[in-house]
Amino acid sequence: MALSALTRFLGDTPLRVFLKLLVVSFLVGLVMHAFGWSPIDVFYGIRQFFVDLWNLGFHAVDRFVGYILLGAAIVVPVFILLRIASYRK
Repeated sequence: MALSALTRFLGDTPLRVFLKLLVVSFLVGLVMHAFGWSPIDVFYGIRQFFVDLWNLGFHAVDRFVGYILLGAAIVVPVFILLRIASYRK
């Protein structure tokens, strides 16, 4: 009964899962060695991707706020002048 629960959890028999993982690990290790990567390089690459994504998001917000402030430098004084001009009437 315990073996069937383990087999159900793994999706196949433990020996077949072990062999599949062994083959895939060998292929991934071969590719990583060919590119000169190490597991820590992969970790740092993933980490740097999310850091760049985070910074890019805030850079976009910074540019958006910059455009608003740039436009407000013209719009707000013109609005005030038009309100003052219409107040006299």
